[in-house]
Amino acid sequence: MIPAHWRPHLRQEDGEVLGYLEPVDGGGYRPVTPFGHPAGRTGEEGAARAVLDSLGLAYLAEPWLLTLPDREEPVAVRIVEVGPDRMRVANADHGYEEADIGHVFVLDVPEPGRLRAARG
Repeated sequence: MIPAHWRPHLRQEDGEVLGYLEPVDGGGYRPVTPFGHPAGRTGEEGAARAVLDSLGLAYLAEPWLLTLPDREEPVAVRIVEVGPDRMRVANADHGYEEADIGHVFVLDVPEPGRLRAARG
C-alpha cells in the first residue's frame, strides 16, 4: 500500500495520478512512480513535480525486468495495471519457459525493488 505520507501528484488535465512525492529525511522529495519506483533525484518539491510531469505515464508502456526467486536472469515483463496496493505485470520473455507469454505476476505496491526498467 502506498504510504500515507507520500503526496500524490496529479495530472492537471484529468486528475490522473502521475506518481508520488516521497518525503526524504533531511528535506526534499523524491519523485516516484505510482508503484513506488524512483523516477528521479531527490530535490525541492517543484523539481520533483516537474520530473513527474515530464515523464507522464510513458513508463507504463516501456519494457521492465522482473527478478524472480531461484532464477539468475530477470524476466522481461510489461506493466498491465497499477493500483495503490497491487500491480500486475505480464510475462513478455520468450526465453522464460516456466510461464506462457502474457502470464500475469501480481506484485505489492510499493514494489520493493524486484522490478527495474529494461532500458539502461
